[in-house]
Amino acid sequence: MRLRYVSVGKIVNTHGIRGEIRVLPHDGDPAFAARFHTLYLDGQPVAVEAARVHKGFALLKLAGVNDMDAAAALKGRELSVDRADAPDIPFFDAELIGMEVYDAATGGLLGTLAKVERYPAHKVYTVKGAHTYLVPAVPEAFVVSTDVDANRMEIRVWEGLAQDGN
Repeated sequence: MRLRYVSVGKIVNTHGIRGEIRVLPHDGDPAFAARFHTLYLDGQPVAVEAARVHKGFALLKLAGVNDMDAAAALKGRELSVDRADAPDIPFFDAELIGMEVYDAATGGLLGTLAKVERYPAHKVYTVKGAHTYLVPAVPEAFVVSTDVDANRMEIRVWEGLAQDGN
């Protein structure tokens, strides 16, 4: 399901005394969170005055956040982007949650995508149905197709893919 706002990171701390915030990106790429000119806090737009990447974090200076105290008040909050501002991204992980997952060979419904976990090599999708499947998010090898608008994903079911051994 397409979302209007998609969370791109969490404000984890301040940086310096001039109101910069340190953002831990959800997708592991701090440059992605730093590329937007407008971000959203609780659905309200906030202009990004400056952005840079430092030690795996996005360091952002938001309009109206001019000192360390103002930045500290934002700690723990999520920053989002308007989906329309990222048309080059085919889908975000949050848009996959709840998607129906089908066996590409048989067309049978396996379950719904319940969780997306990030590992060093690739992401892993947890599909829950009659069995729990741990599906490496590897296009063509495991993931045949993903259609967010139709809420449908097709995967290749390999032996041992079901967590319970079936």
